[in-house]
Amino acid sequence: MKTEPGRPTQLITKKFGQELHSNFMRYRASIIARYIKKEDSNAVWFSIEELENYIHYIKTKGEKTGYTVNGIRFYFGVYPEDRKYEDKAGLMTLFLTATGKRKRISTTGIQTFALVREKEDADITTIEPMNYGSIGRPPSLTY
Repeated sequence: MKTEPGRPTQLITKKFGQELHSNFMRYRASIIARYIKKEDSNAVWFSIEELENYIHYIKTKGEKTGYTVNGIRFYFGVYPEDRKYEDKAGLMTLFLTATGKRKRISTTGIQTFALVREKEDADITTIEPMNYGSIGRPPSLTY
């Protein structure tokens, strides 16, 4: 029997979500559109299956390569103006990368520490980022 998950502490109201998106459209998207001379993407969608698969992948690969994966960082990016990206060329995207830190290794029962202290949420550059969600592009999506 599955237990019900705890309520996330980062939840916001739909009204605040609408305000955030409206602010983006008003203060960022309009400036970007004037600069690039076209309407840019304003949302990115990944399926639950894609996200769950990526989480499983980064946890497994992190474990195999000596990392404790503790999160995912979302980066903004822009596709190159290249035909191979078709209708996404020149548009904004989000890509995801695993974060965490290298595990402490103990060979003698005493933990060894790296000389450089790693941040708890550093990007793990040995694990591939994930991209290619569906972008909300012209016509823009409205939250």
